[in-house]
Amino acid sequence: MTDNGQESLFARGDGRGSSPLADRMRPRTLAEFVGQGHLLGPDSMLQRAIEMDEVGSMVFWGPPGSGKTTLARIIAGATKARFVAFSAVTSGIPEIRKIIRSMEQDHHLYGRRSILFVDELHRFNKAQQDAFLPHIERGTVILIGATTENPSFELNAALLSRCRVYTLNRLGVEDLEVIIDRAVADEARGLGGLSADIDPRAREFLAHTADGDARVALNALEVAAQSVPPGEDGSRRIDLRTIAEALQSKPLVYDKSGEEHYNLLSALHKSLRSSDPDAGLYWLARMLEGGEDPLIIARRLIRFASEDVGNADPQALGLAIAAKEAVHFNGLPEADLALAQAVVYLALAPKSNAIDVAYGEAKRDAREHGSLPVPLNIRNAPTRLMKELGYGEGYRHAHDFEDAVVDQQLFPEDLGPKTYYRPVDRGFEREMAKRLEWWKKMRSGDRAARRRGDRAIESGRDPERG
Repeated sequence: MTDNGQESLFARGDGRGSSPLADRMRPRTLAEFVGQGHLLGPDSMLQRAIEMDEVGSMVFWGPPGSGKTTLARIIAGATKARFVAFSAVTSGIPEIRKIIRSMEQDHHLYGRRSILFVDELHRFNKAQQDAFLPHIERGTVILIGATTENPSFELNAALLSRCRVYTLNRLGVEDLEVIIDRAVADEARGLGGLSADIDPRAREFLAHTADGDARVALNALEVAAQSVPPGEDGSRRIDLRTIAEALQSKPLVYDKSGEEHYNLLSALHKSLRSSDPDAGLYWLARMLEGGEDPLIIARRLIRFASEDVGNADPQALGLAIAAKEAVHFNGLPEADLALAQAVVYLALAPKSNAIDVAYGEAKRDAREHGSLPVPLNIRNAPTRLMKELGYGEGYRHAHDFEDAVVDQQLFPEDLGPKTYYRPVDRGFEREMAKRLEWWKKMRSGDRAARRRGDRAIESGRDPERG
């Protein structure tokens, strides 16, 4: 039984500290719920349905930690109906059928409504989902499902047509900061009894790194609080370093006896970066004669071709891959010359790390900003539900426009347009820089510059100089 007298198949904490902080701090009412303002704003349909105890069959679709199970439990606390919570991860269809039979008896004998909450609904295959249909159709069971997967693909059409789908978004940074502050301050369910205090920079870092998942944020916060010894005044100060340690993933472990292996690879890489083919050949010979796996060398050359040559010489990557194929096909000693050929070519190729820098900046934005939603206009919409949700609305097909170029939103709204790739003035990237500037002007609608660029590229001149 839950704390409000409802039935549950979930393992529940006792709320006195034996259960995880994320479970203890789970909101119990709509007033405590944080986020999802698009669903639970003032006078919203879902809020009215919960408050009036008139919920129908529905599916909550959203990422982990966004509040799907919490909303179901809030409904459990507000409803007069019998409420049973069920996890598709731990139980199966036979147990559900037994529960539904009991619900049908309640309906026929006492006229009592029953709500069945199924967490991880997508774990049931589409044939198993048919078990719910007749009972939803007759009104003996109100189904509330929760899923992290797209219902269009994971739920069968018959079930989907009988349920209203509510899409939950990942929690924003401000939402998570509110949740963190509540957990720190709450003496009954949170960390208030520990006299915990979190540095603002640590809170901001935690809110960003949790990537919209309240469970991740609270779990890390609890680990951090427990690892900090109380100070002289009895308080526990959670700083940025402590939060970073609580969040870090397990570091990779390398065999210390293999240090020379990495030293030699580093020497080869830096020799090629310095455009010295002779030093490159020496370190190649040192490794091959020492018994190094030639595929390890080939992998490093492929990496170098993109990291240090890039589009300054687009053929470099192809030659490095060809050397790898020679190692596969011929093996040693025959493939040693293919590796040597690649080493010399890469050493003498024009150098550019623009690709490395560009991807590094893009990767940093991806990590710092988390899973920002894809703009609706460039989402694919293969199903009716996705079209009704606005997927693909406003998309402009480039081939329908002059020069097959169109200006439209391609970055997440909260990130905005970014410039990552900045080609250098060396090798083929000099030509790519011209093309890049030309395409930018085309997208901005500068038709005069477009015509000048056409003539300049045809004649081999720089469009910027006419």
